[in-house]
Amino acid sequence: MALWKDSNTGSVPPASNTPAPAPVHTREPDKTNVASLTPDAARRPAPRADMKESHISSDLTIEGKIVGTGHVRIAGKFKGDVAVEGNVSLDAGARLEGHVKASVVSVGGELIGNIENAKRVELLETGVINGDVKAGSLTVAAGSRMRGQVEFGYDGETRASKPDTKSFGNA
Repeated sequence: MALWKDSNTGSVPPASNTPAPAPVHTREPDKTNVASLTPDAARRPAPRADMKESHISSDLTIEGKIVGTGHVRIAGKFKGDVAVEGNVSLDAGARLEGHVKASVVSVGGELIGNIENAKRVELLETGVINGDVKAGSLTVAAGSRMRGQVEFGYDGETRASKPDTKSFGNA
């Protein structure tokens, strides 16, 4: 049974090496420009199209180490270091015990450990950080908590590049 109308009815049989015609209607994936109305989705950083997101669900507890390329979303409990070339999101109610090294870190749960060399850190209103943070930028929501030291706004700058201080009055 053909899905298209054959215009060569009966006169000349088709050659065996000619490709079959393409179907008339190809189905494309559904695309939408409408954003989700859930408030949690508005706070999440948009994942890059070429990177996959790994998810640790809320009913899981895992010990180990996460290293690789891609985004990580933690909704459960994870004990160990996370070093990814992507984003790390810690959902409300989640707990991470370990150091984090990622491009963008969003903390809505509890993080016990340091965040190193992130481009951006978002501490959401339900978020708690017990550790040091070094990031290009830091966003802190009202109601969040943090205990530790913070350095932000120094993208690519080192501590050795401090300006010279001159002594005044001791000439």
